Amino acid sequence: MIKLGLVGCGRISVKHFEAISKIEEANIVACCDIIPEKAESAAVNFNIPSYYTEFKEMLTAETLDCVLICTPSGLHPEMGIEAANHKIHVVTEKPMAISLESADNLIKSCEKNNVYLFVVKQNRLNPPIQLLKKAIEKGRFGRLFSANATVRWTRPQQYYDMSPWRGTWEFDGGAFMNQASHYFDLIQWMMGPVKSVMSITNTVNHDIETEDEGAGIIEFENGAIGIVEVTMNTYPRNLEGSITILGEFGTVKVGGIAVNKIEHWEFKDYDDDDKLVEISVTEPTSVYGFGHFGFLKNVVDVLKGRSKPNTDGYSGRKSLELIIAMYESSRTGNKINFPL
Repeated sequence: MIKLGLVGCGRISVKHFEAISKIEEANIVACCDIIPEKAESAAVNFNIPSYYTEFKEMLTAETLDCVLICTPSGLHPEMGIEAANHKIHVVTEKPMAISLESADNLIKSCEKNNVYLFVVKQNRLNPPIQLLKKAIEKGRFGRLFSANATVRWTRPQQYYDMSPWRGTWEFDGGAFMNQASHYFDLIQWMMGPVKSVMSITNTVNHDIETEDEGAGIIEFENGAIGIVEVTMNTYPRNLEGSITILGEFGTVKVGGIAVNKIEHWEFKDYDDDDKLVEISVTEPTSVYGFGHFGFLKNVVDVLKGRSKPNTDGYSGRKSLELIIAMYESSRTGNKINFPL
């Protein structure tokens, strides 16, 4: 059995507990949260043998193969480095860090200690997204002309007030870094390397340090242009999480509230994958979707020596660099060239 520890028993941890419970070769044997009630509640609800309030204590007291880091984003690197120094493999929720320096330190630490680093990008595993990626890899679009990623969600002030780290630069980042992280990942994963970006961000509807909406323009190395539009101010509920790709011979939009259904699929030439469009639709109950199972199954397969990581530290770093460049452009008013 692959023995896992989990730190950070908040909202996203539920997806990890539920996913691992469905994987026969893995168990979460311990969980940790600085709030004792959260750690105890998670242990009781998900039948976890041990719980802790100190992360380092869990690492030393338990025999762990891998740790799942579900804490505030600003804590991911230091906790990942601590686990790596204990020769424990690392799974970190997105974003892997909120600065490139700390992300690079995490990558280097995992390499130095010869442990794997996995960065959660579960939306890559959505069936419609898999179909879209496959169409690009097959060359069905011909030349890629443009892409649009749209996140029109809502977060009430109460969401930010629930935890003091939310909406802070030190631990969280704003709508770009937190809520839209997966969409920045998807657009660069689909379209390829970035050449430059420009952006505007603002805080118009919340009492937080960071932005609650923004828009960015991406110039890709292949000449295509990307637009990213993000807001947490949609009334009265989450409306859309989508990505649209336009090419020489094809147009596709994957929408829904969390890139969970294909809303438009049209290519010049037929392919048998066209038969899969209707059955690729999923109906998630939240914007997190269903991808954590597939992601964590890959983690277990890698640790069992049967597979390679779907999303490693270098892959996770690409979207982080894109987001940080957007923030730099918004702050300075300048176009930001890559690499940073």
